[in-house]
Amino acid sequence: MRTPPAHVAPLDRARKRRRLARITLASAVVAALAGSGIYIAGAQAEEVAVPGRVQAEAFAAQAGAQTEGTGDAGGGRNVGWLASGDWLRYDGVAVTGVDLTARVSSHNAAGGTVELRLGAQDGQLLASFPIAHTGGWQRWTTVTAKASAVPAGAQTVFAVMKSTSTADFVNLNWFTFGPAAGTSASASVTPSGSPTPSASATPSSTPSASVPPGAPTGAWVPVDQATWGRELAAFNAIKPKPVPPGTTRVPEFHTDCGVANSAPDDPIVLPGLSGASHMHTFFGPKVDAFTTTDKLFAAANTCNAPGDKSAYWTPELRKDGKAVPIKSMRVYYGSRVKDPSTVKPFPPGLVVVEGDAKRQVDTPKNAGSNQFWCAGSAEVGRSADGNWPRCAPGGNLIFQLVFKDCWDGKNIDSPDHKSHMGDPVNGVCTGKYPVAVPDLSFMVNYKSLGGDGLSLSSGKPSSMHGDFMNAWEPERLGDLVKSCLNQNAKCGVDTTFAGG
Repeated sequence: MRTPPAHVAPLDRARKRRRLARITLASAVVAALAGSGIYIAGAQAEEVAVPGRVQAEAFAAQAGAQTEGTGDAGGGRNVGWLASGDWLRYDGVAVTGVDLTARVSSHNAAGGTVELRLGAQDGQLLASFPIAHTGGWQRWTTVTAKASAVPAGAQTVFAVMKSTSTADFVNLNWFTFGPAAGTSASASVTPSGSPTPSASATPSSTPSASVPPGAPTGAWVPVDQATWGRELAAFNAIKPKPVPPGTTRVPEFHTDCGVANSAPDDPIVLPGLSGASHMHTFFGPKVDAFTTTDKLFAAANTCNAPGDKSAYWTPELRKDGKAVPIKSMRVYYGSRVKDPSTVKPFPPGLVVVEGDAKRQVDTPKNAGSNQFWCAGSAEVGRSADGNWPRCAPGGNLIFQLVFKDCWDGKNIDSPDHKSHMGDPVNGVCTGKYPVAVPDLSFMVNYKSLGGDGLSLSSGKPSSMHGDFMNAWEPERLGDLVKSCLNQNAKCGVDTTFAGG
């Protein structure tokens, strides 16, 4: 999730521009770009096959990459979202000579290198391509390198990104591994049969373009201290409801939300940029790229907790390319701190992202975090790639996403939409994150028994993530926090206490 500035290299990994390239441009903008000489290629532009080239998007495995329609000559797609430490793996590559080339673009002044290594990410160095600022993310140039050797036979080659910058620094369109005589490298590459995240990262109809001037960037957004002070004073004045005998002593309340809409938008990460994101499922209110917390208070909402006007969203889950219906979605509000009486309501305007859309690793059974699991029935197997459980009849696929619940007390957003939030330390919110707030937990139930053919719009199950835009009516949220969380008592959608 990256939104860097249009004319300078991003300062950190959160301030990245890449998805800004997926903008549904109005005709006036298209005309302006066309007049400037910038070529805009559709995501499904036909690619011109050139013997001897290994297309960058033909990777068999990757970490940190996604693809987009390219503006380079020849059309097709290029690989982007590439930052230091990211990598691409190519199987069955024939190295036919020492003269290697790579087609690259960069809009990061820091630059870096793309290392080609044999057999592993840290394997023998085959060659290293220097990457410098090219003037734009779709301003392409060809760079050259000399191979350290010409190994015989088909090779597994890793392209490993290295840079002093923590932001995206390079796009890749293609490589050549020597002359095209004999068996061409492009013919010998064997892409993985598994779907890659790039296949579903963005709708095929959205165009690609250079980042327009004025594109939004992530930033630290300070809380309105005057409003927060008034809300906190009102919260402190609330008299909690008495907890009746038999109430379960767990700090908890919840809201159940229906699906409002699905769209390739993300008003937290890509505000104002319609169609610039992968597909999201929105719960609560109908959401688009222009949604703000202020607008939510006047919007219709499908959540059943009185006073909850908030928006919640996750990447779309797909089965064989089609959206999987949602069975139910519940958001639990709880506390992980030792003393729940210290929990305060969310500050006005808070937005948070949890999880990492870029994380693309396998999640076999018992892999730990980012696991989908079976609710209501037993797991009876795994998908062919091991990443998805198979649920017995009577159950369904489910995911639980737990947010951080310690706030820095200063900012309602940060460049990566995460850094203003932290975890408790030994059960206490302290240090950089001294304010305990409710702990969100998304429980998303799908009408699916799992198995083969599943993917998230962001890629593998490890890329599961969630967004929260706070629009609770302060008095309603304050009452729930004071009566339920602070008193270590279980409630429902309001301050009705629950037992058992």
